Amino acid sequence: MSFQDKERKKIGIFGGTFDPVHTVHLIVAEQAREALGLDEVWFMPAHIPPHKLEKHITADCHRLAMLERAIQGNENFCATAIELDKKDDKPSYTYDTILSLKAKHPNVDFYFIIGGDMVEYLPKWHRIEELVSLVQFVALARPGYSMQNEYTDRVIEVEMPQLDVSSTIIRHKAFSGESIRYLVPESVRLYIEENGLYES
Repeated sequence: MSFQDKERKKIGIFGGTFDPVHTVHLIVAEQAREALGLDEVWFMPAHIPPHKLEKHITADCHRLAMLERAIQGNENFCATAIELDKKDDKPSYTYDTILSLKAKHPNVDFYFIIGGDMVEYLPKWHRIEELVSLVQFVALARPGYSMQNEYTDRVIEVEMPQLDVSSTIIRHKAFSGESIRYLVPESVRLYIEENGLYES
């Protein structure tokens, strides 16, 4: 993921826990890529999300492995372990990650993709004033969530198909022994079964 030429690239960063990655993650990433003319979308699993400090999260190695299987075959998608490679147990702050990415890739314009439900929380993000000057935020429009706050004019809104699938639903189904076929890519479903993830 390094660009040697002088031409600037447009890269979308899609962060999340991806526990597990599911079909809708892939759909919205592709929709955002096309709508914004992005060269690539990098899926970035979080190590310790600040808003989920009290929740159990599946081991980093499993979440990354599922991501790599899910995006296999799409040359415009890749997974980055930049946050997983942190060796401490401190929360993953987007500000620190973006600074690191921009230092490593000076010829890239980064677009940080978030769900529309996260826009209302932007004022609470770590060092948000500096962050909005470093990266272009992109919000995936979802009904029922407020997109209005002091940072709204710094966010590009992208219309998305409204598909109600979440990692929480998938974990609950897997825990209950219910089918998750087609909710996740087949390679991910097989990985979950082979490794006994989310079982009761």
